Amino acid sequence: MDGATAPETEQTATKVGGVAANRLRSFIERVERLEEDKAAILQDIKEVFSEAKGEGYDTKAMRQIIRLRKMDRADRQEAEAILELYLSALGE
Repeated sequence: MDGATAPETEQTATKVGGVAANRLRSFIERVERLEEDKAAILQDIKEVFSEAKGEGYDTKAMRQIIRLRKMDRADRQEAEAILELYLSALGE
């Protein structure tokens, strides 16, 4: 077998139904590792909130602040203005 046909044979061997099995496996395994990392990070976040709650902080307020800080300043101001308008309309 010469060098020119080996890559072609290897490529054909990994394809099943037009799908490159090795490449697909690589994507799946990467996502699985990221999901594991994500679960670990979510657990860490949960622990930080538990610690804050244990020291008397309001975790609902903390979560709202985090959500607001992710927003663009203009978007946040718009959301706050709409909230104030709606509260005013309800007499609150």
